[in-house]
Amino acid sequence: MKSFLSAIALLLLYNFSVAQTQPWKGKFEPIDNLIAAPNSFRSASGAPGKAYWQQRANYKIKAELDETNNILSGEETITYFNNAPDDLSYLWIQLEQNVNKKGNEDFGTINNTLQDGINARKMQFLTRAINFPAGYTIKHVKDGAGNNIKTLVNNTMMKVKLNTPLKSGESTTLNIGWSYHITDRSMFLLSREGYEYFPADDNTVYLLAHWFPRMAVYSDTEGWQNQQFQKLGEFALEFGDYDVEITVPADHVVASTGALQNPESVLSKKQRKRLKEAEKSFDKPVMIITKEEAIENEKEKSKKTKTWRFKAENVRDFAFATSRKFLWDAQNVKLPTNTVMAMSFYPKEGLPVWKEESTKAIMHALEVYSEATFDYPYPVCISVNTSNIGMEFPMISFNGGRPKNGKISKGAKAGMIGTIIHEVGHNWFPMIVSSDERKWMWMDEGLNTFLHQRTVKERYPDFNSVTPKTVIPFMSGDKNILRPTMTTSDNELFSQFGMNFYIKPTVGLQMLRNSIMGEELFDEAFKEYANRWKYKHPNPGDLFRTLEDASAVDLDWFYRGWFFTVDHTDRELSNVKWFKVYEENSNIEDQKKSSQLKIDAEGKTTAADAKDFSNGPETINMTSTPDAAYGQFLSRFDEGEIRKQLSGKNLYEVTIKNVGGLIMPVTIEWEYTDGTKETDMLPAQVWRRNEYEIKHVFVKDKEVVKVNLDPNFEFADTNTDNNSFPKVKKDSEFDSFKKSKAN
Repeated sequence: MKSFLSAIALLLLYNFSVAQTQPWKGKFEPIDNLIAAPNSFRSASGAPGKAYWQQRANYKIKAELDETNNILSGEETITYFNNAPDDLSYLWIQLEQNVNKKGNEDFGTINNTLQDGINARKMQFLTRAINFPAGYTIKHVKDGAGNNIKTLVNNTMMKVKLNTPLKSGESTTLNIGWSYHITDRSMFLLSREGYEYFPADDNTVYLLAHWFPRMAVYSDTEGWQNQQFQKLGEFALEFGDYDVEITVPADHVVASTGALQNPESVLSKKQRKRLKEAEKSFDKPVMIITKEEAIENEKEKSKKTKTWRFKAENVRDFAFATSRKFLWDAQNVKLPTNTVMAMSFYPKEGLPVWKEESTKAIMHALEVYSEATFDYPYPVCISVNTSNIGMEFPMISFNGGRPKNGKISKGAKAGMIGTIIHEVGHNWFPMIVSSDERKWMWMDEGLNTFLHQRTVKERYPDFNSVTPKTVIPFMSGDKNILRPTMTTSDNELFSQFGMNFYIKPTVGLQMLRNSIMGEELFDEAFKEYANRWKYKHPNPGDLFRTLEDASAVDLDWFYRGWFFTVDHTDRELSNVKWFKVYEENSNIEDQKKSSQLKIDAEGKTTAADAKDFSNGPETINMTSTPDAAYGQFLSRFDEGEIRKQLSGKNLYEVTIKNVGGLIMPVTIEWEYTDGTKETDMLPAQVWRRNEYEIKHVFVKDKEVVKVNLDPNFEFADTNTDNNSFPKVKKDSEFDSFKKSKAN
């Protein structure tokens, strides 16, 4: 370590020409104070710690659909494993169906204003004019010995007061009987499940999700995650095995989480044969139920029932769809470590586009996501068509997008395919990498949208996809309204949650991959995160730490700005100065032509900043280095060689201001007099000592005619009018008006 006086002497040798005159914001300080500290459960590397634990819940369920009255009834046995170091005297059960009870906590605050004109459907959302008997009827809650257990229901949560405390390391059994009226999806805002009625043929498609009482998560960071369900913040769930029996009308077809256990009891011989053919088909889907068969099936309205049985291992939820209207196609998808049956179920109203595109989109998602993270581990992956929805569950998703009279626009088709890819992608985030959606929506929606957009770009290059430009209108919005991405799901404005929780995280990850870390480092680190936390419950800090740990790239500055603030990117290229080193032996006339100024070694000029390069370069008078400048070094530079290396070169001093406040790398494009271009990138760390303004010197062989910042729009710069030197003249509103009239 140098002595204090030596350090001061050394510092005095340098000229610090840029001083930060505005308050220091600590934009490069670690984010340790913003995320939970590491411990034995979650390590400082971002990996699960040696003492990491999580609970588990296995389910055996028998459910029956009453199609006449649209009621689902069921009985379930939950085996709950307490792997926590804590003893538990009570458990919390999720009752999401209660969210639609009139007067309950719900989404009334989203559309809570009356207008001169309001359609009947919006009025129903607002006033619940048509009453509906929503919510669970809990028939009983018993322990494994058949004894009743006391419960307390609070909105969408039920507290189960155990007769005997559940010790750490032990398990307990609950038996719950229940029923509820299935909701008409058209009656409720943000309806994620329920039924869709088709008046033309008097039939219904049922989407059964959040249909059984489910264990809430108990974790090392949250304790009980018993935050009320308010529709926007979705779910936090434990993993387990499921054995489910579903009794429906005999002419119904069921699409479900899990593997079908009794095909011989519920499928015809012809359907079973076609499924066998689909297992051998890797290039195109095989129709299991055709259009003609589905239309004929719509007419039956059987009064008999069939029971479908499914098993699913290591999933955090279970959903199914059932209808007599379904067409059904299937094909196999070969992944490096697994073969998956991709299947689509859709009413005839989905033709022809669903037959042409749905299963193909599943295949593309399975392949791209598996390559980016880990192979899809389950036996089936299903896409079910319905209206006005995109909703995900393990192995099955409910997806909107439907033609009108058999025709669909290019944009609507792209939207449909994008929805299928997105909802299939949720199998990874959060169905396997199981983050807490109720608290951090961006952790599942943002990461999933990032890979969804990558799939679209790679497999559907003609479709529009998200780029940093997409987020610019949002990030340049009113800072009094904007919230950071690190905002709890239900606290975000309904008008902004799509941008803040889906698009902004997607763009941030695109920046990391494409421009900050590079594809190789990012892909390896992202895959490390996915594999560390599959079948586990990661928090934001686990993601942040893992990306750094697996890449050796300091990203705290990025996390702090992008996730914890509402700053935006706006860099101003405020000045570019052009210099050449003064050469004693050069022609005097040439010196006069090329320069109207001289500048001494300390950088002091005698003229105002130039507005372009028309005046030629300023001249630097490079003086000999005094001995004192070398300090205690006895060696000396070859100053002639330095002059030689800079002879004829062009030196450009660039001044850039950080107007928007968000720290980002700086990409600079140089346009030369010979028509060629070149790009340099300065890392984000150039802002460490001055968060508001930087100066940087570049040496170029060629003469420059124009300099541009962020030429490829990599960093979502909200104002490109100040990105060029010489500055690009912008037409006034009057000039623009005159041009528009002339055209």
